[in-house]
Amino acid sequence: MKPTLSIFWTHTKRSIRDLSPIVLVIAFFQFLVLQQPPDGAFGLVLGVIMVVIGLTFFVYGLELALFPIGDAIATALARKGSVFWLLTFAFLLGFGTTIAEPALTAIAKEASLVASADGAIADTVEARSAYVLGLRITVALSVGTALVLGVLRIILGWSLPMMIISGYAMVVAMTAIAPTDIVGIAYDSGGVTTSTVTVPLVTALGVGLASSLRDRNPMTDGFGLIAFASLTPMIFVMAYGGIIQWI
Repeated sequence: MKPTLSIFWTHTKRSIRDLSPIVLVIAFFQFLVLQQPPDGAFGLVLGVIMVVIGLTFFVYGLELALFPIGDAIATALARKGSVFWLLTFAFLLGFGTTIAEPALTAIAKEASLVASADGAIADTVEARSAYVLGLRITVALSVGTALVLGVLRIILGWSLPMMIISGYAMVVAMTAIAPTDIVGIAYDSGGVTTSTVTVPLVTALGVGLASSLRDRNPMTDGFGLIAFASLTPMIFVMAYGGIIQWI
């Protein structure tokens, strides 16, 4: 019990250290620039404490569960020698973690409200819900596809820079022809997919797979999956916007 409490306290101190710059910046502008105390000071302090506790539990939970699980499953599938199940696992992992990503849910809801206000979709609860679901599924499919491509790159030794450059060239080309009201959402979708839920598992998958394959270096081959997970949503969402406009 004591070592566990000691480790937890270490994570708590790290969380306080990581959040300190944000708190200092807010305090500086609140008291020195605006020169007024914040409304609901007690609630703000309580909120900061809850953020510290939540971040501590989250990071500690990653080290206890998510990192080992992703690493262990990738290693076991690689040793089993089944490329099909490895690719299936990669796709479902990307799809599942992205659907569960809170940041994606938030931006999809905000995008539906703006789209309905702008007249791009009907201003009804049903239309907004369908828009949110369609956007989330599109991004989730893109991340699943990204992980499949990333796993194939690790297995077959494809060039990461060439794949990334080709992908962004496609993004630039699609930006010129995609509906203007979807481009910003597509670009933001590429960022929100690489957040709290997705990154730990995807990183563990890449490093675990590269570690278990002969002639693969975890440092040079194990990383890069996050880049694919950021790139493909932009392509998929712009294509989704074009299809919606065409329909």
